Amino acid sequence: MPVNPQKPKPARPVRGLETFANPNPARDYTIRIRVPEFSCLCPKTGQPDFATLHFEYIPENLCIELKSLKNYIWSYRNEGAFHETVTNQILDDCVAAIDPRYMCLTADFNVRGGIYTTVVAEHKKPGWQAPMRIATS
Repeated sequence: MPVNPQKPKPARPVRGLETFANPNPARDYTIRIRVPEFSCLCPKTGQPDFATLHFEYIPENLCIELKSLKNYIWSYRNEGAFHETVTNQILDDCVAAIDPRYMCLTADFNVRGGIYTTVVAEHKKPGWQAPMRIATS
């Protein structure tokens, strides 16, 4: 049996985001991504905070490559950050990488001290108007 002489490179946390060309820039369409394993550290206690991140965006010319998003999200694992700060930073970095027509990031943090926190941050490109949706049923 042949042996592959190249060993796979292990994934590692990286702050950069890779992109690829939008395959249909003439159309408004929505990309939804769910990341159930986000974690960062509480800046006050150093304890881990866990969240599920929900991305929803309408691309312009670029889309986010998913493996790079995974490694980018992983880079927050050992970083102290308030929920509000980290949610807005992630949105800002994604917007800077792809300049979408629209992007919304919802961060649903697990309970801490009996309190659930959900942070919703949104970006709309200046002049972009959401198309009217037509009910089909």
